[in-house]
Amino acid sequence: MAETAPLCNFGWPAIDAHLPGTDGRRHQLYEQAGPGGLVIAFICNHCPYVKSSIGRIVRDARDLRPMGIGFVAINSNDAVSHPEDSFEKMQVFAREHGIDFPYLHDEEQNVARAYGAVCTPDYFGFNADLKLQYRGRLDAARTGPAPDDMKRDLYDAMVKVARSGEGPREQQPSMGCSIKWKNDSW
Repeated sequence: MAETAPLCNFGWPAIDAHLPGTDGRRHQLYEQAGPGGLVIAFICNHCPYVKSSIGRIVRDARDLRPMGIGFVAINSNDAVSHPEDSFEKMQVFAREHGIDFPYLHDEEQNVARAYGAVCTPDYFGFNADLKLQYRGRLDAARTGPAPDDMKRDLYDAMVKVARSGEGPREQQPSMGCSIKWKNDSW
């Protein structure tokens, strides 16, 4: 079932956490921020929305790096009910798709709960002060291919955040598969 993320709560502070990454290291969220800000994306391996956009996610993370914007992705799905989202499969997914930013495992789902993440993908864009300035979509494509000239909502918003510290006031919410909560406890 498709879920839609709520709109941006401007100024909401990022919450720090330490999580294991597919690269075999533990990563602190705050340390991923650059001088221009930070994007935290909740994704997973099995969601058709993520599968169809992972190339564009990797591209946008790479293109934001020179602007001083850090990027991290977190998988919070229950791997018992969805084995394709296991940590081992995350490592394979990261290699297959050339993910060159931290792809982290939130096994206890505490980070997703703290952020109020609801779907995959769900994007949180923070300014240099780690205050929320963007909670919107990557782009208008859903599960199909994106045309080359498609507006890059996340990228454009984060360029604005890096330059001004503020995100656009008009944002389109992200849409994707619901986060798979353990025992449907959320």
